[in-house]
This record gives sequence, structure tokens and C-alpha cells, in this order.
Amino acid sequence: MRNALLTHVESKHLQATPPQFSIGDLVDVHCKIVEGDKERIQVFSGTVILRKGTGINSTFTVRRIVNNEGVERIFPLHSPKIEKLEVKRKSKVRRAKLNYLRGLTGKATRLKEGAPIVPSDAPAAPAAAPSVAEPKAST
Repeated sequence: MRNALLTHVESKHLQATPPQFSIGDLVDVHCKIVEGDKERIQVFSGTVILRKGTGINSTFTVRRIVNNEGVERIFPLHSPKIEKLEVKRKSKVRRAKLNYLRGLTGKATRLKEGAPIVPSDAPAAPAAAPSVAEPKAST
């Protein structure tokens, strides 16, 4: 049971539409970086290896390989520092947490490709009209 006051305060900071992605997806996370009085966007590309937590406390971990060294970064899901999150490729996985990828190298880290990505701004395909087969005339 959560405190009603705590729930009310947290609800102000939740994103209305959090980004939609799954474990195993290849994503680009666009983060705001503040350097002095300037602000820029930094992109972190990698595979989502885990999601955890609920509500305002939910986080996800993205892993990539840089110079033969594994680099992981943990992002709060509802952070205002995340400008946008792009899903580059979907993968088919059968685990909720892909921690086993940490011990693998090279081609062993590849994941099976999942369903194709449908852009959200693309118009929906019209439903195909059912074709009616004409009866053959018997001779």
C-alpha cells in the first residue's frame, strides 16, 4: 500500500506516454547533456538488456560494445533528460533479463530478429476486401 501523498507527487513527474520498447531491442537513447550554459543531445545506441522497477522508479539498462569493451548505461524511464528513444530493430528473446550477454563476445551476442518495426507516423494499411470466388460452370 502506497502513501496517497507520495503517489500524488510522483504522478506529476510521470511521462504521459513513456517510450514503448522491449527487452532485446536495439535502441538509440537521445539524452540532454548540460555543459556549462550550453545544452546538447548525446545519443547512446545499444541493446536493452533489462527493465526493472515500477512507476517513477522504473529503469532500463542499455549495453553496447566500444573498443572491445562492454559499456552499460542505466536510464530512468521517466527522466526529463531523455529527449527521445528510437527503436532501431526488434529482437525475439525468451528472457526478461539478458544478463547472460555480459559473458559473451562477438557473434555469440547476436539476437534473433523479431517483428518488423512499423513507424508510428505511417498510415495504416487498408483492410483487404475478401475475394469472392466465382463458381465454375460444369460442362
